[in-house]
Amino acid sequence: MQDKMILRLQAIYGRYGELSQRLASPELLENAQEYAAAAKARAEIEETCLKYEEYLNCQKSLEEAEKGREGESDPEMRALFDEEAFALKEKLSSLREELKILLLPADKNDGRNCIMEIRAGAGGEEAALFAAELYRMYVGFCEKRRLKTEIVDISRTELGGVKEAVINISGKGAYKLLKYESGVHRVQRVPETESQGRVHTSTATVAVLPEAEDVEVEIRDEDVRIDVYRSSGAGGQKVNKTETAIRLTHFPTGIVVTCQDERSQLKNKDKAFKVLRSRLYDYYESKNRNAYDAHRKSLVGTGDRSERIRTYNFPQGRVTDHRIGLSLFNIESFMMGDIGEMIEALAVAEREALLAGEDY
Repeated sequence: MQDKMILRLQAIYGRYGELSQRLASPELLENAQEYAAAAKARAEIEETCLKYEEYLNCQKSLEEAEKGREGESDPEMRALFDEEAFALKEKLSSLREELKILLLPADKNDGRNCIMEIRAGAGGEEAALFAAELYRMYVGFCEKRRLKTEIVDISRTELGGVKEAVINISGKGAYKLLKYESGVHRVQRVPETESQGRVHTSTATVAVLPEAEDVEVEIRDEDVRIDVYRSSGAGGQKVNKTETAIRLTHFPTGIVVTCQDERSQLKNKDKAFKVLRSRLYDYYESKNRNAYDAHRKSLVGTGDRSERIRTYNFPQGRVTDHRIGLSLFNIESFMMGDIGEMIEALAVAEREALLAGEDY
């Protein structure tokens, strides 16, 4: 009896063949919308199917090597067939592990751009300074990964801290790379304002939301109030004499979005609606996410903003992620955006936990 994994692969492979035939049909070419949907559906399973083809070819080669050995009387030739069979078995085992990973349920938002919101938490001005450092850290990481960052809104303090920053991050795998960063980030260090050298603890929160498409979230005109006002900087200093800043209030959910980074009212309005759309998408999706969150919490935490996920201990030069118990002693480079090792470790931890839960 064939195992569950092979049966799933056969079904997916059959679907891949059907979609390939449809895409070759002249009738489908006349319907651009259906053609695009079919092409997207095939693209989503193509990597799995190509890997499965490689698995089948390897399996066929193994059968031929074993058959050749059985029909060979020469000891040297039998030994060569044995070597070939051993190598093919190793390859089959490796391909099977790769196929297991490809069959794991994909996060439908992984391919999206994202909205990142950073806010100062407990700790007053020190928390705002830490939030500013997190902002620079993520911008640095995005530059390393060639992701585009665009400020939607930022509120600074007189000492250079950040009360709140909202950033649009676009590029391949933006949400996939940054989705584990949602939560409470805690810093332990001696603030510059501390005269007696005592270590203080402050926090900042990070929220990473997948960017929603226009068609996914309906925003009715009557549900949103648009307020226009003058942009202001730290300490209330006017940075724009005209009313270009935008505040959106969504009545059904109470969500409020502001944008004052651009000098154009129209650009600020477009950015604000992009953020509102993503927040509403996250809001409505979360209502259907209870089962998923319960499972994900056992993997790397819920990512909820109320959950402390990471501690940045400057006296010890250590960054610790509490969800997977990983500590890195490279805090200086980490704060400059060298966070890829931590992000990869979080992704691996979730993948391993998902694999452990699969019944193959």
